Parts: sequence; structure tokens; C-alpha cells
Amino acid sequence: MLAGAAGISSIAGLSLYSALVPLPLRQAERTTTAVGAAASANPTASADNLVPASGPVGDIAPGLAPGRSNAGANVERTVTDDGSVVTKFSPRPREDDGPILIDTPRIGQDPRMAALPNDLLLEDSPYGRLPVVGPDGWRPVDQYARPWSGARGTRIAIVVGGLGLSQTGTQRAIQELPAEITLAFAATGNSLQRWMQEARRKGHEILLQVPFEPFDYPANDPGRGTLLTNRPVVENLSGLHEAMARITNYTGIMNYMGGRFLSDATALEPVMRDIGKRGLLFFDDGSSARSLTGQMAKALDMPQAFADVQLDGQLDRQAILQRLDELERIALRQGSAIGTASAFDETVDAIRLWSEEVSRRGIEIVGVSALANGTAP
Repeated sequence: MLAGAAGISSIAGLSLYSALVPLPLRQAERTTTAVGAAASANPTASADNLVPASGPVGDIAPGLAPGRSNAGANVERTVTDDGSVVTKFSPRPREDDGPILIDTPRIGQDPRMAALPNDLLLEDSPYGRLPVVGPDGWRPVDQYARPWSGARGTRIAIVVGGLGLSQTGTQRAIQELPAEITLAFAATGNSLQRWMQEARRKGHEILLQVPFEPFDYPANDPGRGTLLTNRPVVENLSGLHEAMARITNYTGIMNYMGGRFLSDATALEPVMRDIGKRGLLFFDDGSSARSLTGQMAKALDMPQAFADVQLDGQLDRQAILQRLDELERIALRQGSAIGTASAFDETVDAIRLWSEEVSRRGIEIVGVSALANGTAP
């Protein structure tokens, strides 16, 4: 699935942020671990011992703990024109009697920089800054993905939506839900940039929730900025871009309602195409059996994920726990599963309780991008 954040292939002209943030594995620095008898030969060596005398010495290279041996690796540090220090960490060739070198990927963005956008993945527009694919092909869905182990065991993603609509509910969800839970912010919410930064600092992957026309519109109105089937394409794209510009650092778009819109190929295709060309995934909450997002995403070769279980249709903690158990059974049967929910108090309590237990059963909770089609390297 997702490759991990790792190194920077070129530093000329990059900002301080770009010089310091590790780019993901596809471009790619890897953390190298020495295995075998020689791995413990010098347990007190530091990365500084491997730095050329003429080079600057800063923090120990990414992936190495202080006090650990760096045998089997080369550390090279250089200074850019703006004074930033860039560390290059690479394995040495194995000698005949040396240790085996194993490349261990770091998958996802460095959490220390997760609240900051990558300027190379943004463009200016009349609505504000919009996500784009970078000049090297790197996508927002790659940059802002939550790190995960990379193992191919049983995996579950849970997306909690509606954040930004209630200030107290949003704060509670960000603070109390485990960092592995994906949070979806409503484009019509308030203080979204502040909440986004807090959520990212807590380790959450985030989505942007855009309102789409339901079958019973306008009796059931998703709210301001709803994309409608009877509007010209240019107006729907304008509404989409206005929503996209509300925040940054999200891996994709999630629908809010939208049964009619998501089943109308003519209205849906240009919207999905725009989302895909910007390097974003589309997450379908599974509320409409007639949705065409799966077929459309496949035709457009863009990342897409589809929910398996709606967790809090009945707003009762015990009922939500039972739905989480159902989600777990699906994941055990098919290898992975995705659940959706809203940020109600009962939901937050149930997910927090269930999450504390599920890891002991050998199941990994991952960001939704880890389970999206089209995100593998």
C-alpha cells in the first residue's frame, strides 16, 4: 500500500520545510538495521562517528536511536544555501563476514511535521490553496498518510466524520480517539484549519467531507455548497474547489450524503476526475447501494475506498460495540475492513474501548489510505 516517508532526492531551491521533512519511501531513504553477530559489536557508537570531519553534525540520522550502533550504515550531512541541514542515511555494502542489512520502510509522513503542509503539493486558486500532485509525482494521499507497520496482517480502518460542526464534539474526538482513527472534517464546519492542525499533531489521518445531493433533496438538504446533479459542471467544480480550500493536509475526499449525485455518472465523472488528478483518494461512506464511485475510480485509475460497516446507526454504546465486533469479523474473513461513524459521545466512547482491546487480538488499526485501492507503490 503506502510507502513511507524517507529522504529528499534533490534540495536545490526547496524551502526550509521541504529540506527537513523526510519524503516517502518511493524516493527514498530507508532505515537500515544490522542483524547478526556484528550488530552488537559496538553498542555505544553514535552517528557522529560516521560523519565526515568536514561536514556539520546535527541530530542522529532518522530511524536510529541515540546510543545504538550505526554499523553497516553511512551518514552524510550537508548544508543547503539557506542553512538547513540535510541528512542522508544509506547502507554500506555487506562484507563477506558482515551483518545482513535489512531495509525497513517508514510508511507515511513524519509525525513531527504532520500539521504543516508540503508547499510543493499546493497551488493557488481564487478559492485559496488547492491540493495538487507534486512536480516529482508525489501525491497528497502519499504525503499525509498516517504511518503504519507495512505488515500484511488483518487491518481495520475507522473513519469518524462530521468534525468541525460541533466545537465540543470535535475537541473530544480529537483528544480521546486513538491516533489510528481517521477523522473527516465537514467542509461546512467552523475553525477547520485550527482543528486540522490539532488533529494532525495528535497523529490522525484526515479527510475532507463534501456535501453531495441526496435522493430526497431539497427536503433533505446537506447544507451550504452541496454539489447538485442539475448544475453545470463548472459550478460543481467551483463548489468542490471552494470546499477543498478550507483546509490542507488531507489524504482525500469523503461524501456527506449524496445518494443521487454518486449514482449519476454524468455529474459524478468530472468531480471524480478532478479529485483523482489532484492526487487524492475518494472514500465512499457506503450509504448508497447505487453509488458509482468504485467503477468510476477504477476507470480513472485513482485511489478509492468503500466502507463495509456503518457503526452508529443506533446511538447506543453497546449497539456500537456490537457493530465493531461485526467489523472485526469481516476483517478477519477478508483481510481488512473499513467502518464509518459520526463524532457522537457514545461513538467516541465505544471506539476508544474497542480499540484498547483489538490490538491484543493481532489486528492493526490503520489510516483509511492504507486500505484504498491505488495507493500501493
